[in-house]
Amino acid sequence: MNSASNVMSESLGSNPPAALSPTRPFYWSVRRELWEYRSVYLAPLAIAGVSLFGFLFVLARLPHTMRSAMALDATHQHEALIQPYEIVSALIMGAAFIISIFYSLDALYGERRDRSILFWKSLPVSDLTAVLAKATVSLLILPAVAFVVTFVTEAIMLLLSSIALLANGLSVAALWNNLEPFQAMTMLLYHLVTVHIFWYAPLYTWLLLISAFARRAPFLWAALPPFAIFIFEKIAFHTSYFGAFLQDRISGDRTAVKMGEDFPIPAHMHLTLVSFLASPGLWLGLIAAAAFLFAAARLRRYRGPV
Repeated sequence: MNSASNVMSESLGSNPPAALSPTRPFYWSVRRELWEYRSVYLAPLAIAGVSLFGFLFVLARLPHTMRSAMALDATHQHEALIQPYEIVSALIMGAAFIISIFYSLDALYGERRDRSILFWKSLPVSDLTAVLAKATVSLLILPAVAFVVTFVTEAIMLLLSSIALLANGLSVAALWNNLEPFQAMTMLLYHLVTVHIFWYAPLYTWLLLISAFARRAPFLWAALPPFAIFIFEKIAFHTSYFGAFLQDRISGDRTAVKMGEDFPIPAHMHLTLVSFLASPGLWLGLIAAAAFLFAAARLRRYRGPV
């Protein structure tokens, strides 16, 4: 019996457990966020489903719309045919933006409110890893989900439109030439990367910081300080530089895309990546985002349940 035990202990000692990969805690932290916040992918899918249902009514009028558009000039043709696709894209991206805001506000506050932070802190996952995983959801995963859902939804819309036009003996090439789907998807991806990931990074990380700090009403804690600064500047100096700064940050950086006046719309949106990368607002925002993430991780370490 003793010899058997010695053999077993020697075999266990000679085969130590494999070392945990440094990326595994981060990977499972992100997976945990997706398990807990299913609205990250369910809400864009729901918007896409409603949009496709509404597009069926547009599809019924498409042959008439196509015949009418052919009598218009090139610019108005493009506007008449692309409008449903622009609406769908705006709805899905808008939903992703709103979800990112509410998710960031609740990500660290929610685990303290329901006391699940006591369980998560017992796991071998650092506070910085947990905060970075939550930031990844709002900064990377939600824009990626929005792009994929938009791409699939508009591909279905384009396929149904092509079938409807062929069934009525109309040209499919005219529709594709007006929509320019591949160029439009390239522009959408560029917009999501430059604006929703890099430009909005300080916004989402500020909300994460407030989520780690607030004991109650995180939305008020996130909105009141900027509002107080705006009011103070307006009363004391009769200026609104801070308000303009907030408006520019929320509305998106216009240096990423230069708008023109020529047809078609996707073609006259010239990419200005060099100007965007040279923008001081971009780099100052990224520095602020890194500081907010570090502060959120420090607060998570010492904050207890609420």
